Amino acid sequence: MKLKTLNDINLTGKTILYRAPYDIDVKEINGALEVADDMRIRATLPTLKYLLKENCKIIILTYVKRPDGKVVENLRTTPHARKLSELLNRPVLKVDDCIGPLVDEKISQMKQGDILMLENVRFYKEETEDDDEFSKKLCLGKDLIVFDGFPQAMRAHASTTGIERHLPAVAGLYLEHEVNMLSDLLESPKRPFTVIIGGAKISDKVDSVNNLLNIADKILVGGAVANVFLKALGKNLGSSFVEDIFVDAKKREKRDWVLYAKEILEKYRDKIVYPEDIVVSDGTETRIVDIFSEKMSDKWSAFDIGPKTRENFSNIIKKSATVFLGGPMGKFEDEKFAEGSRAVLNAMKEVAGTTIIAGGDTIDVARKYASLDDYSHVSLAGGATLEFLAGKELPALQPLLV
Repeated sequence: MKLKTLNDINLTGKTILYRAPYDIDVKEINGALEVADDMRIRATLPTLKYLLKENCKIIILTYVKRPDGKVVENLRTTPHARKLSELLNRPVLKVDDCIGPLVDEKISQMKQGDILMLENVRFYKEETEDDDEFSKKLCLGKDLIVFDGFPQAMRAHASTTGIERHLPAVAGLYLEHEVNMLSDLLESPKRPFTVIIGGAKISDKVDSVNNLLNIADKILVGGAVANVFLKALGKNLGSSFVEDIFVDAKKREKRDWVLYAKEILEKYRDKIVYPEDIVVSDGTETRIVDIFSEKMSDKWSAFDIGPKTRENFSNIIKKSATVFLGGPMGKFEDEKFAEGSRAVLNAMKEVAGTTIIAGGDTIDVARKYASLDDYSHVSLAGGATLEFLAGKELPALQPLLV
């Protein structure tokens, strides 16, 4: 995928509408609201520094969570502006709206090198409706868009596809890096290429798994995703969580994921690697169960992959040239069930080639038991990453294509 980038346009002295990926939770610390995690803000610093070097005026546009078209005080972008100012070590102005006379006045007063943070665009219901008149208002007083909102690129909203209808747009450095890394996975991965899928649900990963089945050499399944495949093999999993039936209310579709897993195993049995043993608990005692030789009673539930599986997964990973990890191997929040995720992360450190981790839980477990610097790329977009890997069209990326 080839994008229009910062190098493809004259930016000098321009007024930039910067579409940021700052959909970040806040938390209260010592009576003040602060961003809970500044990773996405840090990821945008190279783009912002580039624009500052070009002597641009920068107006930052983002949404924060789901205020549903109403002003919600603890979802303002004030903490985001404060954190960005701290990281850039320069003032970041803040205005309590994203359109209207107050915003127009602030922009008219800006000098080259000034940065202005707009208010949460989701305070207006027109944002999620991709209202065209609202999109035009967001673009007033700006020369062009620099789009770095990769986590939001799957949305057809006023602040994504809407603004791109009214101003020329190029990709920022953060978005460009995300797209390049993920495109390499789909188009030209170095082999062997191993995909590791974990987490609680298969429903939100099924499309990306389907697409990657045709590309990867091995797909290792852990977490509760593995339970679906083990159930498809006829294994008794006691009281373990299994997302066997999923109902999509929007599409009015009902999917049987166990049946889906059976079909996958029949077609791709040599590619799918599932656990041989699992760590189970009844809430009091913890033990290892060999899933193919032992029976689980109804009081036991699976919470992690076992030692034989950890060794098998690790061996496959270490022999790989490209590895993608999407989801933890167990209930990593509890130390007793973290060994599977830890083993996978440690094996990935020994890979000489490309290693990519993606998704909120995956990042959390990597932070807890490893260092994010140990991996080639950390994708900060959960849903958008999965949509991209599924081969789907992300609406906000289309106007950025060369």
